[in-house]
Amino acid sequence: MLTRNGIKRRAMQRGLMATAILLAVVGSAPAWADVKEGVDAWSRGEYRKAVESWRPLAIAGDADAQFNLGQAYKLGRGVPVDLALAEEWYRKAAIQGHFQAEDAYGLTLFQNNKRAEALPWLERSVGRGEPRAQLVLGTMLFNGDSVKKDWVRAYALLTRSSASGLPQGAQTMAQMDQYIPSDVRQQGIALARQYEASANRPVDTPDIAGQGSSGMRSAELPASTYAGESDTRPILNAQSKPAARPTKAPPVERATNDAAPVAARPTVTAPQPVAGGGWRIQLGAFRDSSNARGLWQQLQSKVPGIAPFKAIYTPSGTLTKLQAGPIASRTDAARLCAEVQGRMPGTPCVPIAP
Repeated sequence: MLTRNGIKRRAMQRGLMATAILLAVVGSAPAWADVKEGVDAWSRGEYRKAVESWRPLAIAGDADAQFNLGQAYKLGRGVPVDLALAEEWYRKAAIQGHFQAEDAYGLTLFQNNKRAEALPWLERSVGRGEPRAQLVLGTMLFNGDSVKKDWVRAYALLTRSSASGLPQGAQTMAQMDQYIPSDVRQQGIALARQYEASANRPVDTPDIAGQGSSGMRSAELPASTYAGESDTRPILNAQSKPAARPTKAPPVERATNDAAPVAARPTVTAPQPVAGGGWRIQLGAFRDSSNARGLWQQLQSKVPGIAPFKAIYTPSGTLTKLQAGPIASRTDAARLCAEVQGRMPGTPCVPIAP
């Protein structure tokens, strides 16, 4: 049985334990608050102040702060542009499992011509459905650049990248259409459908860590066959350039190659409607269906080639997808998308199979 003094002593011990727990919780708050302070400064354009907030935390091992410092050095905000330092800070955060940093690190390694080192990180990003990684890895697989050629998987990854709304994905895919045989393209489309069925497309992630979670989920990616080693085709070369504002990872430009430019397309007639199902183009998904109808009106006034086609408003959960069709072939659909994006830059447009 406890004496009165024993009861007092036990109460004091419980009080000290509660105080210790409270101090431990409160003691962790300033680090998060400093990351948030830097995020707020960045959003106001006070880049130097943001960097000063993140640097000590990054040195101490905070993955969000490390990723944010990589962004600053990549974009030259608050510090001089230094791709080597950007790469190093991305690496520090990536090896801690920071998804945005993994994406940025793989793309930066690729940009810095470290293709073999980039490959495992690009594969991780592709496994989460990251469209820019799909574009870059798909281009590498097409060219046999640091990997064995695999045109089926290359086309599948470009199909998924294009379907995400990434303009460079659709443009590079249209280039591949000129060289990849139709039977291989069909295998690629079938593989892309397997990817789509096994993965949840990631939601938009914050430009700077500390604003929310990435929302990305992993997925199993099935294997496919390789293209023959003897195939010699024009090279598609994925390049990148700095963005005008903070992005979650270096943006990747459309595939080009100065040394061996892709052959010009022959002159063809404008796409025409067909009876029955046919291909479609998708022009975005909207929570408010009136916005879909508003975009269609703009397209009719600015894109002459779209005039023969019908608007198709397809419900998808809480969204309304704006599509147009029916179109005779995927080539015609890609050609119509090129016209849409040429006359209304920034408008998403991807071919949709029947």
